[in-house]
Amino acid sequence: MEGVAEMTVLQYMHHLDQSVTLSINSMSSGFMDRIWMFISNQVVWYPMYAVIVFFLFWKLGWKRGLVCTVACALTVVACDQIGNVVKDAVERLRPCWDMNMVDGGLRILEDKGGKYGFYSAHAANSLGIAVCSIICFKNRKSLNVKAYSICIWIWALLVGMSRVFVGKHFFGDVCAGFIAGAVFGYAIAKIASFICERLGLNS
Repeated sequence: MEGVAEMTVLQYMHHLDQSVTLSINSMSSGFMDRIWMFISNQVVWYPMYAVIVFFLFWKLGWKRGLVCTVACALTVVACDQIGNVVKDAVERLRPCWDMNMVDGGLRILEDKGGKYGFYSAHAANSLGIAVCSIICFKNRKSLNVKAYSICIWIWALLVGMSRVFVGKHFFGDVCAGFIAGAVFGYAIAKIASFICERLGLNS
């Protein structure tokens, strides 16, 4: 009986996620579609990553900057590689591969990609970089990172939500990705902070 109840709850959550995803996906059209496709494209953000690395070195010094840059890179690697393991283990179809979603009116704005989408690596990477870089900048106690924190959080949320708008992920995939990214980003940044402290690099 417990197994049946568990499956019922999971099925209900899946159906709810389908409905929420279709509702969000249907909100955009025309010009906004191109905006969401732009935000969803990881390649266009490479210059921003380069700017973040530049400021890490500039504001923290080359030693702290190097430790923090490696931490951000490791966060991305962790989000991607563990995400691939989770995708293969869970085997939850992306909405663009789910015929119920397609028949329900899902708009697909990008190539379908791999079949499985739980969790969203885009969402995990974006929030992971946000959390990790904010904590790393705070290694320099004299820095005011409030404006940066607001901007990078907004960017991370937009990147994650863009995956729903382009039809590549369920809303639940994105939420799970945000959680994964926050966990990895926080843990790795704290390790970087510990290393900086042990090396006497914090001030």
